[in-house]
Amino acid sequence: MNSPLPDDYLAPHYIHKSNWLRAAVLGANDGILSTASIAVGVAAASDTREPIVLAALAGLVAGALSMAAGEYVSVSSQTDIEKADIEREKMELNEMPELELQRMAEIYEKRGLTKESAMEVAVQLTAHDALGAHVRDELGLNEVSQAHPLQAAFASGASFTFGAMFPLLVAIFLPVDSMVIYQYTIAIICLVILGALAAKTGGSSIIKAVFRITFWGSIAMVLTALVGYWFGVNV
Repeated sequence: MNSPLPDDYLAPHYIHKSNWLRAAVLGANDGILSTASIAVGVAAASDTREPIVLAALAGLVAGALSMAAGEYVSVSSQTDIEKADIEREKMELNEMPELELQRMAEIYEKRGLTKESAMEVAVQLTAHDALGAHVRDELGLNEVSQAHPLQAAFASGASFTFGAMFPLLVAIFLPVDSMVIYQYTIAIICLVILGALAAKTGGSSIIKAVFRITFWGSIAMVLTALVGYWFGVNV
């Protein structure tokens, strides 16, 4: 027989962090990876520091603004769709409440309730908050999944800037003759730390997250370095 859980026991859930965590991890990962890749590509074609620093700085500024703007537009579009669906649901509740009630009952019946129980649940939830019930159970929207454009844009832009600072600092302070090696090494270290922190925060597998982020990061930087070697000229 299983022992009862203590009264103060609360199993941790991480889904409420998914929106901002996704934007922050994507921004930091892109900041590290894209800026380091740019610096690696330029360093592979140049033996002076100035173009490497300029490229890394330009990558930081352009990337941060692009990430923030892109995330804002993307999430805003999602928000517009959600609002349109909610308005449509309001209209349907006003114009055909009986059909909407039946639709709700069918949803609960598909989830395992008997026909009678499903209708009773639909009736009670409709009486309590008809729109809220339909938004949650028919449209699949809730506070956890709700999009927040400004939050996502800020998280992406700020995290990109934070991640891109490391390749920029490497470009400014570390020796130029081994710049490719330094950029690659520091970027991989940062990606490993980022992957582990993201997995820890989200409650997922650290090993899988670290492997995934370092594997694709390595491929990106190697390919960029090859482009620099193949097509670059000293500047």
